[in-house]
Amino acid sequence: MKKHVYLAFDLGAESGRALLGRFESGVLSVQEICRFANEPVRYNGELHWDVPRLWLEMQKALSMVASNHSSRLDGIGLDTWGVDYALLGEGGALLANPFHYRDSRNVGMVEKVFSIVPRDEVFARTGIQVMVINTLYQLYAAHLKTPRLLEVSRQMLTVPDLFNFWLTGVAVSEFTIATTTQCYDPRQGRWSTELFEKLGLPTHFFVPLIQPGTVIGPLQPSVAKEAGISEAPVIAPACHDTGSAFAAAGGSSAFISSGTWSLLGTEVKEPVINAEAQRLNFTNEGGVCGTFRLLKNITGLWLLQRCRHDWQLKGQDYSYAELTELAQPKPAFRSLVDPDHALFALPDSMTEAIDRFCAMTGQPKPEDPPAYTRAILESLALKYRLTIDHLEQLTGKSYDEIHIVGGGTKNALLNQFTAEASGRRVLAGPTEATALGNLGMQILATGAASSLEEVRRVIAQSYPVQVFEPTDPVKWQETLARYRQLCGTTVPQS
Repeated sequence: MKKHVYLAFDLGAESGRALLGRFESGVLSVQEICRFANEPVRYNGELHWDVPRLWLEMQKALSMVASNHSSRLDGIGLDTWGVDYALLGEGGALLANPFHYRDSRNVGMVEKVFSIVPRDEVFARTGIQVMVINTLYQLYAAHLKTPRLLEVSRQMLTVPDLFNFWLTGVAVSEFTIATTTQCYDPRQGRWSTELFEKLGLPTHFFVPLIQPGTVIGPLQPSVAKEAGISEAPVIAPACHDTGSAFAAAGGSSAFISSGTWSLLGTEVKEPVINAEAQRLNFTNEGGVCGTFRLLKNITGLWLLQRCRHDWQLKGQDYSYAELTELAQPKPAFRSLVDPDHALFALPDSMTEAIDRFCAMTGQPKPEDPPAYTRAILESLALKYRLTIDHLEQLTGKSYDEIHIVGGGTKNALLNQFTAEASGRRVLAGPTEATALGNLGMQILATGAASSLEEVRRVIAQSYPVQVFEPTDPVKWQETLARYRQLCGTTVPQS
């Protein structure tokens, strides 16, 4: 059987990676080629992504592949985080570095949009969870602050669409990433131009939509020549990283893609757009092979990442593994937080934000880094439980298992807490689900596999999961009522 070789670029909020996938005789193996930092830059009081730097790292990775592994690739695919966008001008010029979704210009934009188009109508048209980071609100901020920039732009591309444009010269938007913007109408199957017209936003910069698994085009000759690549079609996997993670291990079970964000939901055939989904603030993001992902975006390990940053500034450089080990013997349920509270969106100090939350809710603040760590992990597990309950309400189904993938699967304590809080078996892995889903969709697009089910079967056989069973769910059940009240009496971010 022929060996197929694919390259996956997987860009996350903290780092990017290039991984080489080899598919032969029904087995998929993955080798990390390189890893590079993804550090936002601040200038003029604004927070931006450094996309030229990321593009340089991608070019280096292509050269490394050609020099050390293979000058011919059966496919190249790319996935990134959602919602952020770039504006291109005449000749495809990048007009400015894309804003970071945590930039402060977004503050107050949800309320301004809803003063023109009611919340009910925005949700009815898009089916997307209201979050201040969404592209819709970012574009409205740009409309108020830099309207000329929108007017002179020729194309609006999400971040992965931008890199695909630089790889191929073709400007298109892949379906799964387009749906994260809250600018897409899933009922109409197109950009929501009516919503934009009501808001006074331009629509001329929308580009054609393509489905995951589409071959966008060959690698541009100039890019291929510089890297030493002789042949490589660029394929759109699910360009949204959560879409790729679901492609690897999704299905009918409850699912968590665990990392900086925790995306909890399930795969559905049709979007669920009704009053209950809106009330519970669930979202309908595009999936692969004609599916949608009904899920909730939960602020995930971002809290621990930023606490760790605080401690590093004080000379306390703990690894995540050390923090988790030290957290285990700490007293349970002493301090709990709602990870989606506005305090935690972009604080100057995450530890101080947690202290403020505890003071607001009459709880003692954690006394040291292990205690903060335990508070965060317990809170995430309890938040997952509340969200699972809501998911069952929306779908009318019961979920006996929770499948967790992504970098968060490395945290065994969080996995066990999730089993305890939910009272359900947890299947953890694969850690590299996003990259595997990216590679899997490339395999499907090139005909090396015949169906999504085959791709998922190959991944499951190549990368077994770890099982976590609840051991003392009663103790967690007793805490759940307190936690539900705590979340209900605090104000989450929009």
